[in-house]
Amino acid sequence: MDSKNRLPLGVGSMSKFVLQWGGRAIALIFLVGIWWLPRPSFQVLLSPSLQRQVTLDPPQTVFTNDPRLCVHTRLTDEVEEWKIQETLRMVREMGAPTIVEFFAWAYIETAPEEYNWSHADRIVKHAQNQGLTIIARLGLVPTWVNEDTTDQIATLNLLPEEHFPTFAKFVGTFVERYQGQIEHIIIWNEPNLNFEWGNRPPDPIAYTELLKQAYLAAKAANPQVVVMNGALAPTLAPAGGLEGGWNDLDFLRRMYEAGAADYFDALAVHNYPFNMPPQSPPAPEVLNFRRIELWREIMREYGDEDKFIYITETGWNDHPRFQYSVTPHQRIAYTLAALEMLPANYPYVKTLCIWQFRLPAPTNSYPDYFTLVNVDFEPKPIYKALQDYAQAEQLSTSGH
Repeated sequence: MDSKNRLPLGVGSMSKFVLQWGGRAIALIFLVGIWWLPRPSFQVLLSPSLQRQVTLDPPQTVFTNDPRLCVHTRLTDEVEEWKIQETLRMVREMGAPTIVEFFAWAYIETAPEEYNWSHADRIVKHAQNQGLTIIARLGLVPTWVNEDTTDQIATLNLLPEEHFPTFAKFVGTFVERYQGQIEHIIIWNEPNLNFEWGNRPPDPIAYTELLKQAYLAAKAANPQVVVMNGALAPTLAPAGGLEGGWNDLDFLRRMYEAGAADYFDALAVHNYPFNMPPQSPPAPEVLNFRRIELWREIMREYGDEDKFIYITETGWNDHPRFQYSVTPHQRIAYTLAALEMLPANYPYVKTLCIWQFRLPAPTNSYPDYFTLVNVDFEPKPIYKALQDYAQAEQLSTSGH
């Protein structure tokens, strides 16, 4: 999940901003404390007799005016199967043909080479039934990898280099199992944030090595799979990780210098504009939607411009008291404007994935205001606006 903002600041106030920003790095974007909380074993608490019975729909097809429209779902945290089905049904009905979903290594490989695929299989089954393409993000370190470490927060993402082959083997196993069902994967998440690198300073060289090993394992299992880097979090924190993160532009350059170009097929990015409209001009010291152009410049510098960019997380927040929020009306207008900017200005952008479709439970805080659908499956106005945008022709034809 994420990282976020910069208000319009003059040069004189930038130093103060960077210091303030660095400490939080990008706590907003990925809702770090919420996303990574260990998941209780609710499935044990719900007996089969208490769970709603689920029947697959007839095979569905997504009708959309914009194949770039995508949402990030939170189904790894969802316990009840009917809620998985209803979430994916609503994604299809909105007109988004693609989802990003997190498949946690720790939840699947519960002991060395012992796998529990039941929950992942359930998500894949229902996504396929709804006609959706899955982009699978892989990560989250099992406890058995770091048995000697008692820091439960650090060990969520702490992967010692001697275990890079262990993770790569899992990636290969995952890709082999879902060949023909999942053809896009993301290796890790925001490796330029200290939290996402095991509460350590990020290391672009070490991450490139992890990416290399995972890429080779994935391609050995399925040569056609599209492998993406762990999307970088947009941040102005200086290089080195002393303020919670590492500037994404510099981190990407250092990945290229370490040879990363050979080990990803498309560039995954996280793009959080905070409260700035999507048309705001790009600049290295500004975090906004058009930062896309700066990432693309770096790709050109290293002769990598033939690759697509996948925006795997983006969005505006409309919490009434959140410092970096916008109004609900602005949220709709900015999101639609960003989508409409893509074909003419960014033909190399393959997806724009909105964070986040729905949460399994309310947080009673600003993360709830990133969602498109409430916990009880009530669509928000932005869902309706995106549905009108993506399915205008289909809805008019069906008489809705």
